[in-house]
Amino acid sequence: MRTVIAELCQNHNGDLTLLKEMVWAAAESGATYAKIQSMLADDLTTRERFEEGRWENGVQVAIKRPYLSEYNRLKPMDLDDDAHYLFAEECVKAGIKPLTTIFSRSRIPFISSLGWDAIKVASYDCASYPMIEELKEQFSHLYISTGATFDHEIEKTSNILKGHSFSLLHCVTIYPTPMNELNLARLDYLKQFTQSVGFSDHSLVSRDGIKASVAAMAYGADVVERHFTILPPDQTRDGPVSINSEQLAELVNFAKMSNEDLLDYVVREIPEFDTMIGKVQRQLSHEEELNRDYYRGRFASKVGDEVIYNWQDRPVF
Repeated sequence: MRTVIAELCQNHNGDLTLLKEMVWAAAESGATYAKIQSMLADDLTTRERFEEGRWENGVQVAIKRPYLSEYNRLKPMDLDDDAHYLFAEECVKAGIKPLTTIFSRSRIPFISSLGWDAIKVASYDCASYPMIEELKEQFSHLYISTGATFDHEIEKTSNILKGHSFSLLHCVTIYPTPMNELNLARLDYLKQFTQSVGFSDHSLVSRDGIKASVAAMAYGADVVERHFTILPPDQTRDGPVSINSEQLAELVNFAKMSNEDLLDYVVREIPEFDTMIGKVQRQLSHEEELNRDYYRGRFASKVGDEVIYNWQDRPVF
């Protein structure tokens, strides 16, 4: 079966009882991994240009995301060390593998101490080479999203990981992602670096269901990551791009199909398939560039009075 990652993200709303219920729901739906996000509000960085946003000659050049409001939004959803232990224990009970995305290098010692075999790297850290080097030493497999990342950055990260086990996940950092912006042909580009390629799906569930993920698998993805929720979509920030238990189970069933049967289904049942393929080479959209500008450097390691970004080759532990 292909690998299916149920991305719990912050759909737990900081409620650990809900988090445990999500783990069981993901396991019962047949997902390979239940994944959390190891971000801490205290690692959030203050950057002046995002306090009010910036415009130049009528063109937006920085989004508005004030530090204090973002900190106050994130803080109640922090998963501390004890929450990670609870999550790991619940995954063992439910029979599903635990996984997390790490957002600051200072968290690597703790996360690696949990003994998990794999780690997820977000798109905006695909080019954080010191972080990649450190994770390579601690985890047997890396899942790395490549959204809003330039080709030379993907190539350098792949060279760092040469001889190591890793998967590159195509991702479009437009939330939600329209079908005509998926550019699944990017999977062909990623295959030159690793045999394991995948797709991190941010399409709108109410409009597109699981079409994009199924199409990606038919095109060659052997890993699919999808936001997952057990709440109504209006009760969490990521709800609109998150699938429910029934949809996750359906996705898992597709993940078990042979390549031939899956492609036959997609050609027959998903008329948008040709539109989804797009181009191997593409320019980042203005929205993707704005998101890259904000999210790359959103979190950092704070060592004394210093803020050390994930791409800076300076010691943090």
